Amino acid sequence: MRIGTRELVVDAGFRVGKGMRVGLVGRNGAGKTTLMRLMAGEGATSDVVEATGTLNRRGTVGYLPQDTQEGDLDQTARDRILSVRGIAETIRRIRKAEREMAESEGTRQVRAMERYVRLDQEFTNAGGWAANAEAAQTAAALGLPERVLDQPLHTLSGGQRRRVELARILFSRAENLLLDEPTNHLDHDSILWLRDYLRSFAGGFVVVSHSTELLDQTVNAVWHLDANRAALDVYNMPWAEYLKQREADEKRRRRERMNAERKAGALMGQADKMRAKATKAAAAQNMERRAQRLLAGLEAERKADKVANLRFPDPAPCGRTPLTAVGLSKSYGSLEVFSGLDLAVDRGSRVVVLGLNGAGKTTLLRLLAGVEEADTGGVVPGHGLKIGYYAQEHETIDPDETVVGNLWRAAPELDDTRARSVLGSFLFSGADADKPAGVLSGGEKTRLALAMLVVSAANVLLLDEPTNNLDPASREEILAALGKYEGAVVLVTHDEGAVEALRPERVLLLPDGDEDLWSDDYFDLVALA
Repeated sequence: MRIGTRELVVDAGFRVGKGMRVGLVGRNGAGKTTLMRLMAGEGATSDVVEATGTLNRRGTVGYLPQDTQEGDLDQTARDRILSVRGIAETIRRIRKAEREMAESEGTRQVRAMERYVRLDQEFTNAGGWAANAEAAQTAAALGLPERVLDQPLHTLSGGQRRRVELARILFSRAENLLLDEPTNHLDHDSILWLRDYLRSFAGGFVVVSHSTELLDQTVNAVWHLDANRAALDVYNMPWAEYLKQREADEKRRRRERMNAERKAGALMGQADKMRAKATKAAAAQNMERRAQRLLAGLEAERKADKVANLRFPDPAPCGRTPLTAVGLSKSYGSLEVFSGLDLAVDRGSRVVVLGLNGAGKTTLLRLLAGVEEADTGGVVPGHGLKIGYYAQEHETIDPDETVVGNLWRAAPELDDTRARSVLGSFLFSGADADKPAGVLSGGEKTRLALAMLVVSAANVLLLDEPTNNLDPASREEILAALGKYEGAVVLVTHDEGAVEALRPERVLLLPDGDEDLWSDDYFDLVALA
């Protein structure tokens, strides 16, 4: 696989069979999401991505991508899940046949009855009403109650949409699963349920996850996509054994390189001495070639993974209370998310927003950022307000624009040299800055969105799950930057480490909108939120 001029992997070979539970790991940008797309049969997502070789698929495949923006937004969540087996459409046609049987006569009624019998058999073959209950049960296990299942998709938060897609994939009865960061937006109980589901899954699956706990407890093989060597290393062993074996492999490579470099150095030294004599020039060239072959045959030594050099912006000057929300209410159809919510964000204050999935956390940040309008109430900007909004679904990124083009949208005043320097610190160097944002992995989109925040000079950061999709090293970098930022922060997260780094002063509990001073007792709610 290649993106632009950069090779992601060369001459990879692998197999996923029944009962194989594979963890696909590697640093952000190594190509994990691209490989998953190819395995799912989606092919290259743009002209920038190129792949050669052969992939053979047998049986059904259920694929959960990182960005789940598919489906008719007017469709209910329940129908979206059921549609994977064609059940929702079959139910609709059954109801239509029932009406025609009741309202028609003669030949038309007979045809309607025949159609009803055929559709009823299709429905039974697909699992019938038991399947409807199964879909609801799977959704509930992933934190989607009945009331959410009957809402149109456009009324759901990004986290709820993703859980709908995960429920749909698991409900599909696919023989093989490809899951790209399936624990994103899941609460603690849902993660435990998913872990048990994967452990008992009879087919084969490949999972990309930065949750080492999930990998440790579910996989029996590990594929490591090494960005430095453009190699896919296959380890047919559980997670704990893989960690030991990988470290042993790296020690072996270092030892082999040292020995080869020592021998090559001796050969080159001898060759240099022999070149002085014309009669031994050919022998000197042979020695030099032997030294080059010794070095060329070595596997590259693993380099330390690069990490984005992250520092949130110096906040622009502002008044004492740069952002105030008064009497905010928001509903989607008949569903009220919250009402009468008040919030004052003072200069340099730190607020964490907690609430169960669907309580309106993402909706609140979208209202504060001006992305959506409230039904009642409003957001009052204070003197000098400059908002930096990090959206969990990366809505602030234009997928058709280049990486550097997105940065210029956030800070038009940057010249080309400065823009590319900033992107370089976020690991977008050279041609990577000119590729379309639409081909980026989830982790790369996170880095780009954070780079856009860095150049914004924002004095109020609205952060919605900023540590999702990040490898451990990049996550630690973000948490360190968050702890040093001097502006105000309103944070939504399931990550206890992010709350610890923020050191919040206040907590806002949704959907009721109650405010309280932060206490460590609230940590118990973070993972559940």
